[in-house]
Amino acid sequence: MFLKDVEQHRGEDNYSRAIEVMRRAGPEYPQILHMFSYKIHATQHLERFTQEIMREQAPLTPGIRELIAAYTSHLNQCPF
Repeated sequence: MFLKDVEQHRGEDNYSRAIEVMRRAGPEYPQILHMFSYKIHATQHLERFTQEIMREQAPLTPGIRELIAAYTSHLNQCPF
């Protein structure tokens, strides 16, 4: 990561705790978690948005939407 202040931020939130757990497990983990922890207020909006998109009534079931997201992540070589 290239944003030193963001990467070094240590909050009292679930993302900061997840980062610490993943760091102990190995060197690779999703770096986006640092931004989520750094800007937790904005992250809460993103969490609500994602839940609505993935869980609200829609022509596709939540399971199919999860499958599409997982497949897209695979194509982008991004852990899901």
